[in-house]
Amino acid sequence: MNKNPVRQFNFRRPGIVASAVVMIAVVFAFSSCPAHTPAAGIFVYNESDPFMHEFAEQIVRQAKGRFATTLYYANNSQLIQNEQIEAERAKKSDILLVNPVDRLGAFAIIRKMKAENVPVIFFNREPLAADLALWDRTFYVGARPEQSGQLQAHMVIDLFGGNPDAPNEYDRNGDGVIQAILFKGEQGHQDAETRTTEVLRSFEKTGWKVELLGMEIANWNRDEAYSKAGSLLAAWKPALELVLSNNDDMALGVISRMRQEGWFKDSNGNGRIDQKDASWIPVVGIDGIADARESIAEGYLYGTVTNNSLQMAASIVELTEMLLGERSGQELSVPLTDGKYIWVDYQPYISR
Repeated sequence: MNKNPVRQFNFRRPGIVASAVVMIAVVFAFSSCPAHTPAAGIFVYNESDPFMHEFAEQIVRQAKGRFATTLYYANNSQLIQNEQIEAERAKKSDILLVNPVDRLGAFAIIRKMKAENVPVIFFNREPLAADLALWDRTFYVGARPEQSGQLQAHMVIDLFGGNPDAPNEYDRNGDGVIQAILFKGEQGHQDAETRTTEVLRSFEKTGWKVELLGMEIANWNRDEAYSKAGSLLAAWKPALELVLSNNDDMALGVISRMRQEGWFKDSNGNGRIDQKDASWIPVVGIDGIADARESIAEGYLYGTVTNNSLQMAASIVELTEMLLGERSGQELSVPLTDGKYIWVDYQPYISR
């Protein structure tokens, strides 16, 4: 009897063939599975905002072929936006691109996405710095609101001749003071407050006297600005020399009301509306939306400060690719500031 048996392995050919078939089938199964397509949810505060609608569509267009997108509009409700984010996360999206309804709403979004390890890029409504600091995979892409107000003031200063001690013919009553009305976005909204403060401060810092005859809050909305302009225009028509607006949409609403009330007539008979018409006064907006550029070309809107949504959309797509591991930080067309922010400069856009 063999006390030290040797375990024998019988490698029969049929078994080898069967194993090979199984291995080939497994390899084929893996090779035939489609590669994972990265997906991003895009969340925008309100579809009725023309600038944000245009901006969101640019993100979708530039993301095409790079990662999948689903676009949501929150109808100006943070509750709706939170529910939309929950629905998108149920689909296991890889990243969130969020224009928050309320900048304070970013806190809860960041805390939840940190727990789920899902990066977040906020855009065009800046969260609190303390909230962004909660996690190293949260970012913000936007423009500095103070720059837009400063550029608005500089456009007006150039139009009025550049010398605060001797304004030109656009100071229609010759008193050395620019009589103005202002249309503000939202009360308490970060951009609205900063744009308003900075445009007035810029006049003051450069020695220009501006008398603010009145101000209306029109919530970024063209129809609301049209409606609220009525009483201001009626009260100040003889004195009015300038209209300032926190955005283009409100500026266009005011222009519609002004045309109805007798401004912007071809008084010199040259067949077009221009700055030489006696009923023309400067109206200045912010954003650079298509309707505003058209109004400038037609001679009504004097100028706007372009919020470069095309570059911001490109930066959002590039930053998304970086977070998905498909691009390095050195390949961003606009570099990160403080490891958290991408700032895209405003540009003036005026009639010539």
